[in-house]
Amino acid sequence: MKGTSHLAIGTAIGAAAAAHYPFSPKSAVLYLAVSSFSALSADLDGPSMLSSRIGKLSHTIRGLLLWSGFIATSILIYQYFSLGAVYPEYTAASLALFMLGLLTREGMIRNTLITVIGGGFIYAAFLWQMYWLGGLGLFIAIAPWLKHRGMTHTVWAVILWGMIGQGLENQLQLPGIMTVATLGYLSHLIADTLTPSGVKWLYPIYKKPFKLR
Repeated sequence: MKGTSHLAIGTAIGAAAAAHYPFSPKSAVLYLAVSSFSALSADLDGPSMLSSRIGKLSHTIRGLLLWSGFIATSILIYQYFSLGAVYPEYTAASLALFMLGLLTREGMIRNTLITVIGGGFIYAAFLWQMYWLGGLGLFIAIAPWLKHRGMTHTVWAVILWGMIGQGLENQLQLPGIMTVATLGYLSHLIADTLTPSGVKWLYPIYKKPFKLR
């Protein structure tokens, strides 16, 4: 299912929560933000709306690696033939840059960038003693390297996300945040269960996908 559909469902959950719980502009914004983010988070295991800008950045980084390596190598070749000068260290570094850009996939760069962001959350969690943020950071750091519609699309991930939501609710002292986070994440899995590929809700215990056509 498309990210826009997941986002629409998450937004609807946040709007319902804002209407159900005591209303204030701040709480409404929080409900909408948490539910929308939760509804998209399961797809951090692949290209998604959440990682689209990072995907563009990874494309740029790969291009920079290729061109910087190519230009540096060309300069060194020119110096060798025109001046007879040889710089082994610079030559090795230039070739390494070019080969890194040539061999590294954009997906790997994107995953690495997302993992770095997750690592930043983990660091902030220890710095500010916000352990729920550490759980979120760990999820973000690991998810990109997992198989698509694998562990992030399971009932275990829903439970983990609910625990993160509970920590956030305790931090904000705002009732319903855990419920909104859990329902937002759960909505993603239910929506994907309606697609032909289905969802492996009990993976890795039961590896066959559940489908509701």
